[in-house]
Amino acid sequence: MALSSLHYLYMIMVVIILAIMLMKKEIVIPCIIGIFAMGFLYSGSAVFAIQSIFNSIIYSGNEFWGIIVIISLVVAMSKSLQAVGADVLIMSPIKRIMVNQTMAFWGIGVTMMIISWLVWPSPAVPLVGAVLLPAAVATGLPVIYAAAAMNLFGHGVALSSDFFIQGAPTITAAGAGIEVTEILKASVPLWLTMSIVTIATAFILMKRDLKRNPGLISVTDESFKSQAATQGKTAKYVAVLTPIAFLINIAAMVKFNLAGGDATALVGGTAIIIMLLTVLTSFKIKDGFEMIVDHIKEGFKFGITVFAPVLFIGGFFFLGNQNGATAILGAEAPGILNDISLYLSESIQMTKFSTILTQTVVALITGLDGSGFSGLPIVGTLAYTFSNVIDIDMAGLAALGQIITVWVDGGTIIPWAVIPVAAICNISPQELARKNLVPVLCGIGAAIAVALVIL
Repeated sequence: MALSSLHYLYMIMVVIILAIMLMKKEIVIPCIIGIFAMGFLYSGSAVFAIQSIFNSIIYSGNEFWGIIVIISLVVAMSKSLQAVGADVLIMSPIKRIMVNQTMAFWGIGVTMMIISWLVWPSPAVPLVGAVLLPAAVATGLPVIYAAAAMNLFGHGVALSSDFFIQGAPTITAAGAGIEVTEILKASVPLWLTMSIVTIATAFILMKRDLKRNPGLISVTDESFKSQAATQGKTAKYVAVLTPIAFLINIAAMVKFNLAGGDATALVGGTAIIIMLLTVLTSFKIKDGFEMIVDHIKEGFKFGITVFAPVLFIGGFFFLGNQNGATAILGAEAPGILNDISLYLSESIQMTKFSTILTQTVVALITGLDGSGFSGLPIVGTLAYTFSNVIDIDMAGLAALGQIITVWVDGGTIIPWAVIPVAAICNISPQELARKNLVPVLCGIGAAIAVALVIL
């Protein structure tokens, strides 16, 4: 199997992109340059190369559009809940069980995980922080550990699995060229290992620190006192309806075996209905028409903001897949990654250990930009490539890359990725990242060990 200049150019651009990520810089520009260079080398036409940039974004957008929409809709729904004060009521039962430091740590963490599964971590941060943080601090839980719990459970445990909205596994599956259900199934043992080890380590370190340094214990601060929320007349009904509606969603997914796009469609439709009912029953009809549009605009502003760079990054890495290359470059375009896989299988002796280690290193590097999901197309495509070289479970390898990438990039150990939680807790991002570092590294080590056994 001989490789052409197009294959070598693709590999060179991948190395350059990874190197730039390692330098903590955004990789949109090198991805655009890579698409242009690939298009020009393939066709010999500057016009075609310029068109390739646009076509790659369109192809990438088509792959990700469903996820962009669902995330935008659940954020829009959360805005409508905040407008009537229902968000505070939904959280109120949790506040009652936060009677000591231990219960506060687990209470604020598990709540963050559940809300993050339903509406994603970013909109969950201000919601959980505003309502539960004052109660957690009042128990004597240090603010830094309240922040760590929010961050690890939300941006780590919930986002790395993303079982409900399925944004992360959808992007990973697209990069690997497999169904999202395969990623979800393969991720469970690795996700459980990573999550349990990381959270347990963080909790043990917290108890150790509190025993060694009693001065860490917080005193209720004016800045963390709960603010009385203005609640509309329908807030109680909405607060009851919303969790019931999503529980019904989950039951329907189990009963009717809904997954992937079908599950996403159910969640999205439910979010729209809740938003409509909340606004139209809480405000005057004439005001409701405007408010619905405002909430939708806010939701899609968030969704597009999160995914805008991912479209460019995905556009480049989709060029490596046969389907992506054909759609962007033309019917005669080669399957670059498939060709590279065949070349590696003939030239290099790869082992399961070296493959898993390589996937882990790439996942860590791609997570350094702290932008969220930018590394997922990369680990998905690498899983596809490696699985054609050695006998290894492609879905499991892709899931491992997804889990590690999101824990880092989502993020929990990169200062510029933990800013939302750090800001709501009024602490230093660097301090929070340092506090998360040891638990997350322990979790990654455990996930690698399990991967060596099951993949």
